Amino acid sequence: MNRKFLPLVLMLVAGAVTCFITYLKGCSIITKVGSMLVVLLIFYVLGSVLKYTLDTFEKANEKKAAEAEKARLEQEAAEAAEKTETVAKQKA
Repeated sequence: MNRKFLPLVLMLVAGAVTCFITYLKGCSIITKVGSMLVVLLIFYVLGSVLKYTLDTFEKANEKKAAEAEKARLEQEAAEAAEKTETVAKQKA
């Protein structure tokens, strides 16, 4: 799954909400800019942490899936070898 833009989208949505709220409250421009800067920085960091966490979980799940596939292939190979031995013993 592509999570490349997750921090940016989260940051921009939070910024839009902050802009709307400060506009409705009638805050001064300095207050608007200061609160916007703080909110953008906080939500960018939170988005980056969330992206990193989700990517870590995905890598762990892919590793488990690869190990399960490898185990399944080894089991199928062992069963095929066992069948071959059984057929060879029956012919002998």
